[in-house]
Amino acid sequence: MHAPDMAVRLFILLQERTFADALAIRLESEPDMEVVAALHTQNFPPAHLFTGSMADVMVLDGDLPGNAAFRLCEEASSSSGAPRVILLSQSADPARIVRAIRAGAVGWICKNESLDRLIDVIHGAARNETWLPPGQTGEVLRLLLGAPDREERAGAPLLAALTDREREVLVCLAEGTRRRDVAKHLHMSPNTVRTHLQNLMGKLGVHSAIEAVALTRSQLDDELAQRRVVC
Repeated sequence: MHAPDMAVRLFILLQERTFADALAIRLESEPDMEVVAALHTQNFPPAHLFTGSMADVMVLDGDLPGNAAFRLCEEASSSSGAPRVILLSQSADPARIVRAIRAGAVGWICKNESLDRLIDVIHGAARNETWLPPGQTGEVLRLLLGAPDREERAGAPLLAALTDREREVLVCLAEGTRRRDVAKHLHMSPNTVRTHLQNLMGKLGVHSAIEAVALTRSQLDDELAQRRVVC
């Protein structure tokens, strides 16, 4: 887990050398960020580069040819201690965002967003938060809810694997409570909420809070009908 009092270590992989270098210089100038690698290539770097870099967050070009971005995202996020991946793209296509989430991404940001927005998203990713283009969140959730593998898993007692506190965190998120407010509503510390969230994502086999909510949506609705959690 990234320690909040340490600099966020960044791994940057973009198509264009000029863009990669310029972004690395700008992010390196932030007092709480450190760029450990900045690459510009359309080829697949060796997988050990991702984990060997000890990066907390990876900024990955979502516009790499073909399926390269999703394959790299899956490689980068699949091992223990791997960086949290943000895809940076010209597109805000919900279908591509869903593919990225399923490949392990915790963020998708468009290249026309401000640098300040990217910095905020990086900080959020370091805290294991998810960020999606606001105008696409509803469609992304709809696609996640209708994804084939969800139908295959829908019969499994997903919520039964969670503790009561993990369920309460998940219900708060499902009801739209902002991440930073969950701790206050549930009378927990932010670190405790973060731990519960990481544990429940591991049990559900997902990479992000938004996918956890989408996967358990119908069961959460049943749960809310039977008991109330004040959020």
